[in-house]
Amino acid sequence: AVAALALLLANSPLAAAYFAALEFRLGGFTILHLINDALMTLFFLLVGLEIKREMVEGELATWPRRVLPIFATAGGMMVPALIYVALNVGQPSNLRGWAIPTATDIAFALGVLRLLGPRVPVSLKVFLTALAIIDDLGAVTIIAFFYTEGLSAGWLAISLLILALLYGLNRGRITQLTPFLLLGAMLWFAVHESGVHATLAGVALAFMIPLRPTPGKPDDAASPLHILEHRLQPWVAYLVVPLFGFANAGVALSGISLDAPGMEVPLGIAAGLFIGKQVGVFLFSWIAIRLGWADCPRDASLVQLYGVSALCGIGFTMSLFIGLLAFPGAPHLEAGVKLGVLAGSLCSALAGTLILLFAKREVAARTSPD
Repeated sequence: AVAALALLLANSPLAAAYFAALEFRLGGFTILHLINDALMTLFFLLVGLEIKREMVEGELATWPRRVLPIFATAGGMMVPALIYVALNVGQPSNLRGWAIPTATDIAFALGVLRLLGPRVPVSLKVFLTALAIIDDLGAVTIIAFFYTEGLSAGWLAISLLILALLYGLNRGRITQLTPFLLLGAMLWFAVHESGVHATLAGVALAFMIPLRPTPGKPDDAASPLHILEHRLQPWVAYLVVPLFGFANAGVALSGISLDAPGMEVPLGIAAGLFIGKQVGVFLFSWIAIRLGWADCPRDASLVQLYGVSALCGIGFTMSLFIGLLAFPGAPHLEAGVKLGVLAGSLCSALAGTLILLFAKREVAARTSPD
């Protein structure tokens, strides 16, 4: 809804006011900067908490549970990147965007599965959750290694010192969240000044939050990590992500044509998300299953697995975020990023939904007494 509203405003008589509001300066930062660098840190903090919880006590806690989503994630990141590079190989400056179509938006993809209800086996929802968590970890790693420039050794040293203090709190069995959050705020500033993207401070903080399940209660709601995760969830879902979508999905469509300069970027992103994701996720999953390294999700057919693979092409939040890092200060390429992400994500959502609906009718037809 907010993405649609942003597109509407960006192509209406209110477009000038919309873009001016995003560039309004508050305390030395533009509104857009505050949303993308400060508020999105909360999004990455929540992502980090989910990754840690799943690795310690969730669907990624044991190796057999990790095999299929790891293979699926590998294919779902490699194939889209290759497609993007193939379509942009003639434009070296565009190649910085190779990672944009590698991301999956867990909230949107799982939202589609929830709308389909009992038509989709629970095992596929678990598979998609695990895949998206690993995909997020891969996206965070890509941001850290490929979209970090101009590092300051002094601020990096301060960041490491703060991390050491956070680790000491964890090992000291401190369960109060206040000292962690205060040091986390200091960590954000130090990381911001170091040249590393500030949102990665959220992931680093998340890994230091204690997760100490009570014996016999692996999903203990009294654990500091669970408390923070549950408190953050509504704020991220109903404030941070909608604000990010509203601030970054607005793209003026006037003058855009397929033969315009830079159109290789949106074409590469859209093709990477829509074609690359479903081919990569399904192909690598099928290989792992055929070789006996992993089992097909319980009560799920290969057609249903392919439908979920198509849903992995919904890249919205993380893809837009990586796109902003890939092409800073290049408005024409940023517009192409937004167009490609929106087109690829929409096509993937529609295709995945139709495949899963068709797969259900196919099963019903086979089991009919007639």
